[in-house]
Amino acid sequence: MGAPCPVCRDDTVRSRSDLGVPNYRSCATCLATFLDPALRPTAEEERAQYGHHENDTADPRYRRFLSRLAEPLMGKLSPGFEGLADGCGPGPALAAMLGEAGHRMEVYDPFFAPHTSPLERTYDFITCTEVAEHFHNPAVEFDRLDALLRPGGWLGIMTCFQTDDCFFADWHYRKDPTHVVFYREATFHVISGQHGWTCESPAKDVVLMQKPWSES
Repeated sequence: MGAPCPVCRDDTVRSRSDLGVPNYRSCATCLATFLDPALRPTAEEERAQYGHHENDTADPRYRRFLSRLAEPLMGKLSPGFEGLADGCGPGPALAAMLGEAGHRMEVYDPFFAPHTSPLERTYDFITCTEVAEHFHNPAVEFDRLDALLRPGGWLGIMTCFQTDDCFFADWHYRKDPTHVVFYREATFHVISGQHGWTCESPAKDVVLMQKPWSES
């Protein structure tokens, strides 16, 4: 038996030579597709690639892009909620947008905001925009995010959902060397079910998941 799925930890993993590119596997349970773990980039390679990203906090086009998550999420939040922008990158535009809306924001990024004090408390909501596709161990990361959420808290994820397998080989999203795992909308329903969260997709490539108010 091979290694379990890094997203849902199930053992229904198979090689996907039919995708038109080598070295990818997928899980029959959560439907995630992921790169052979032995081929994941090193931290140094990731940092070099991220240096090419242009995430200007004041860029109106970038803000419009982020609004696909920000607007439906803000509809769930009460004034003055406390949030964490996890994987905020070099330009934490979403944190700025949510701060401008009256929420108290912290940021964390292992490369660009590596101070760990924000990870020592809990939050009413957490955002991960263009982050989940970089997770080398998604199951561990989603457990971590669950622990950082208060009861009733919201987790907002934005990542390009994988669609038809016939497009996978030429998909621009796959060609970024730091993108090592790809989710379908159904994948997030499996993740949510494992944690007892609710799950909805209010916009393209966006999911909002809510932690239950109690363990009962």
